[in-house]
Formats: sequence, C-alpha cells, structure tokens
Amino acid sequence: MHKTPSEAAAWIDAFAKQLEDTPHDRVDVLLGVPATHLSAMRTAASRAQVALAGQDVSAHDEGAYTGEVSGAMLRDAGASHVIIGHSERRAYHHEDDALVGAKLQAAKRHELTPILCIGEVEADRDAGRHETVVLDQLRAALDGFDLKTGSDLVIAYEPVWAIGTGRTATADDAQTMSKAIRDALASDHGALAQDVRILYGGSMKPGNAAELLAQADVDGGLIGGASLEVDALLAIIAAGNQVAS
Repeated sequence: MHKTPSEAAAWIDAFAKQLEDTPHDRVDVLLGVPATHLSAMRTAASRAQVALAGQDVSAHDEGAYTGEVSGAMLRDAGASHVIIGHSERRAYHHEDDALVGAKLQAAKRHELTPILCIGEVEADRDAGRHETVVLDQLRAALDGFDLKTGSDLVIAYEPVWAIGTGRTATADDAQTMSKAIRDALASDHGALAQDVRILYGGSMKPGNAAELLAQADVDGGLIGGASLEVDALLAIIAAGNQVAS
C-alpha cells in the first residue's frame, strides 16, 4: 500500500521513459498495483507495453459486498492479471485455501490471469515441512481450476521467512522449491507444467536478481520493495533480460 494515484501516475511516466533505454526485449513487464491506481496508470503502461495487475480480487462477481473489487471492475480498469493469495492477504486477512481457490475461479470468469502466491512461514521451513505446506497450498487452490494452457496461470513462490526478516533465501532454495512446484504441476496437469511461469517472490533485488533468475525453474520475479524505486526495478529488468539472452 504505497503511493497515491497521482504519485503512481508520475512514477509510471518516469519509469516508462527510462524503460525505453533499458534492455527488456526478452522479458515481460507487469506491474501489480492497487485497484485505485489502474485507471491512472493504464495509458502510460499501454504506451510502454507494460501490463497491469490488480493486487487482489473479490470471489464475488457483484452484489452487496461493500469494499470488494470484482474481476469485472479490474478488467474494465485496465488489468490483465491479478495477484491472489499473497502472503500478506493470508496473514493479515486470514485468507484460507478455499477462499484463494474461489478467487482463482473469479479471475478466470473475468479473463484475468491469476498470479497464485504460495509459500511457507519460518516455522514450516525450520521444521522441514516447507515443501509439503507449499504443495498443499498449490493443490488446494487449484482444486477444480480448469487449466487448459500454461498461460492460464502464473505461480509465485513466496518464502515468507525470507521477506523482511533478515534471513535470505539462496538461489538453490528458490530453484529447489520452484522445481518441486513444477513437478507437482506436471503430476497433476501433464505437459502444461512446462509452460506455467513460476516467479520467485522472496526479496528479489538488483544484487541477487541475476543469480535467482538464472535458475532453471525460476521464470521471473514477484518484486516487492525494490519495485518502488524506478532505478532498482529497471536494474532487475535488465538482469532478467541478460539472463534470457
């Protein structure tokens, strides 16, 4: 929850101008922003060929759900994707796997590509049950989800214990879990698993982006704090472009 719509409009104008001078022909750039910011950012984003995502979506399509934002609203405001099940939504708003699954279905109904966030907390990692926890989240959320192509879904792995705690996930940590996720997808959905993008969301920044993005099963990043600074985000984009070349 950062920046007003006016501040976000100024931010994306500066970002779009500098993006022109940043190698990014081999990467896709998507900005996940508050619903209030989508309309203010859509024109500049479209010119820069940058896609927009909502940060959450209601499980309901319409009705008396004050304060909720529907998939239709996000789509009409300019979003093509939506983040679902972010660790902060799970922790602070007590979203469980059933609600996350319902939101995935809502996104699909409104032709929004869901970015499904899954990840373990510190206690799970320390107890050695991190893989079980993450794959249980994956399968519970996707129960009943009709995955027809790999582009119908994006997965974001968030090791919650490595976000703002001082602990750091290594590139090996990211790769090991991303491979486990892809293997689980392959077991449940066959060859489509190879086309599902798996993002890493544990404090990716300019200093570690290249190493993380070079991992075989890490297809991109879900960038948090570093995305607030234009120069930092551009550096991550450049690192991704270099890795992909």
